[in-house]
Amino acid sequence: MADTQQPQFNSLAERIAALNKQKSFNKSAFNSDDKKRPPPPPPPPSQPKDKPNTASSSRPLPPPLPHRHVQATSANDDGGTSIISHALAPLPPLRNSQAPSASAPPPLPRRTSTQSNVTAGRRISASSLVSQNSAASTQRKLPPPNCDPASLPPLPPTRREREAKAKDSTTVNVVEVGAKRVAAPPKPSLPPRVPSRPVKSATPTEIKSADDKPTDGPRRKLPLAAIKGFGSGGSPAHRSDGGSTPTSSLHEGEAPAVPLASRPSDAQIDAASARAISKSQQPDDCWICHDWSGVDETAAQFPRDSLPRGDVVGHLARGLCGPFTSAADKARAIFTWCHYNIYYDTASFFNNNIKAMPVEETIFSGRAVCQGYAETYKAIAMRAGLECIVVSGHGKGFGHVPLQKGASAPPQGPDTHAWNAVWIEGHWKLVDACWGAGHIDGASKTFKQQFAPNHFTWSNDKFGLRHFPRDSRYQFRSDGRTLSWQEYYRGPFEGNSPAFYTNAHDEGIAEDSVEPRDRDIAVHSGGMVRFQFCKICEHWTSEKNGLGKPPLLLLCINGAGGRSERQIPMETNGYWHWVDVEARELGVGGQSVQVSQLTMLDGRDARGVTGQQYLSRRNTGSTSWLSFIKWELV
Repeated sequence: MADTQQPQFNSLAERIAALNKQKSFNKSAFNSDDKKRPPPPPPPPSQPKDKPNTASSSRPLPPPLPHRHVQATSANDDGGTSIISHALAPLPPLRNSQAPSASAPPPLPRRTSTQSNVTAGRRISASSLVSQNSAASTQRKLPPPNCDPASLPPLPPTRREREAKAKDSTTVNVVEVGAKRVAAPPKPSLPPRVPSRPVKSATPTEIKSADDKPTDGPRRKLPLAAIKGFGSGGSPAHRSDGGSTPTSSLHEGEAPAVPLASRPSDAQIDAASARAISKSQQPDDCWICHDWSGVDETAAQFPRDSLPRGDVVGHLARGLCGPFTSAADKARAIFTWCHYNIYYDTASFFNNNIKAMPVEETIFSGRAVCQGYAETYKAIAMRAGLECIVVSGHGKGFGHVPLQKGASAPPQGPDTHAWNAVWIEGHWKLVDACWGAGHIDGASKTFKQQFAPNHFTWSNDKFGLRHFPRDSRYQFRSDGRTLSWQEYYRGPFEGNSPAFYTNAHDEGIAEDSVEPRDRDIAVHSGGMVRFQFCKICEHWTSEKNGLGKPPLLLLCINGAGGRSERQIPMETNGYWHWVDVEARELGVGGQSVQVSQLTMLDGRDARGVTGQQYLSRRNTGSTSWLSFIKWELV
């Protein structure tokens, strides 16, 4: 039922008067609800228009109540309901004063509990409580409309859900991009070994086909992966001249030709590649290729005879380490000074008469064993501000016998060697000043003062192949592993290794890269034998180390039957050296095979001589060479 139109007031006084009348009407209505009134008499017949329309003629209904905004339901006697609308309207007219006062108003119909609660709490039309209460209906309940939730369309995502989804997708993309950036290319692998299989003699038909198609014949096994270093890759293939741009007109929809004038030349590509390689190698970060010449010259300026008697340790610390700010340069200066000024005390070592001496006495006498080297190094380093310790344990030095195949390692005995660990650039670096100063000649039992910088530049992992500390905490491996005594003593290869001479160290050959690793080679294996090794570093060259041009390395064999000695030049790419020879061509059991450096050819220095030049001139004059590596034939 629609609301009636609100009355209009022209002044505030009229509005106040209407409200006062409304209050008095509400008060009388509430008072009438408090007590039960007697039933009213029937209405006079002269006023039929005021009689309300009701479904029951036996009981008259009271006059209608004023209209309000809130609708309330009332139950009739016949079970029906009537809706009373309360709207703000003008007050009803006053009763006729001439009406008999004795007549009582008709009684109101009995209200249900629901309607009574609504009427008892009746308020003005602005109250929300009346609206809530009046909306309840216990008499009439309609069934809900038919609705299938599955048929409803999905709600659109909220702003919070959209932002969370966008954030998740952004995070996934960032993680994928970061993973791609972190991924690094694999390191170059070693050259492949030649499979051990018998070599069949080629028939004339096979020889003819090999001449026609060189790629179908036996191929020389070269390293498969590119080796990082100088000259590791082959020369770039020359591209054919692309010619000029075609002058014919282009058809509709045809892509234009690629401009060839802007293409870089082969020389420009090679120059750009060389610059990129030089930047990526960063030889300054490699201790093997680092230029220590200035540090070594400083160490040579403090000979033992010129040192003062008072505070000699402090004098050396200031003189050796003062000119440098890097901890690595300071450690190198002390290492080199020990090589120039301290000799290994072979007399005390072979006579088993080793005595401990103070550092000052070791410096002035210039004689010490491994413990004296380590204590002197530590004393100077500590005075120079470096953190340094002495490490004691076992060393695979003079008198060490490799473990035979199948044999178990002996129990660990007393300490036989000592070295140092110095804190450099955020980590502990292992150095051996004793073995870096020289080595013992077993034949003459004398000390050979020969500088071995590899005992300073080696990584801790490689250093640990020949040094085992008593305290396992001092291994300082980069992988965090702790080697056991058995694993250390057995080494990476079980059995006897080939003889490796000092000349090979001088030419930068890595001893742990030599193959075959076993000293003994079976000549009746019936297959090919690969001889190979590499440099100690990708950046190492003879020119950078002051040796001149690279030498020519030869494999000296005895021939089939052991009666035809000859030298085979080894192939190289500047980093790797290799050659493949049939086992039966090496010689017979009891003979040896060795790798040698060609030093003289026709009475001249042989550095820089190529393999082809040697083969063409080897019978024209005298030759000489130095032994590098040696194997035994069985």
